[in-house]
Amino acid sequence: MRDLPRQLTADELADLFEGHTRLVELLAEREDPLGSAEKVLGELTEQEQRQALNAHPAIGARNLSERSAAEQGSGSNPAVLTELAYLNQVYEEKFGFRFVVFVNGRRKSEILEILQQRLERSHEEELQTGLRELVAIARDRWLKG
Repeated sequence: MRDLPRQLTADELADLFEGHTRLVELLAEREDPLGSAEKVLGELTEQEQRQALNAHPAIGARNLSERSAAEQGSGSNPAVLTELAYLNQVYEEKFGFRFVVFVNGRRKSEILEILQQRLERSHEEELQTGLRELVAIARDRWLKG
């Protein structure tokens, strides 16, 4: 475990947040980028917030970064993977951005239940939840090294 950094480069942040986005650009200019991430997210336009969420890979996707693949684990019941793929699509069509959840070692069947519950929420609730999850993932990635 390591402490939260005082400064990170755009490339380091892009690795934590899965891509070079406006969020990453702004965080790279700050001291304590992971500590100020929620504040910076609040300063972004909704389009920029969606861009940050959409940089993250879909749960159960095949083309994952090495880090995401390790976090999401391997293998699962094919029916669960099929349902995840379908509900990820439904989610993106409903909200206009990718479903982001801090997996934290949970099985894909558990993530499927969370996805089903989150589909019932409002656009604003879900946008804020997704952004909080995005920051939690980045912080966890940093702390685990």
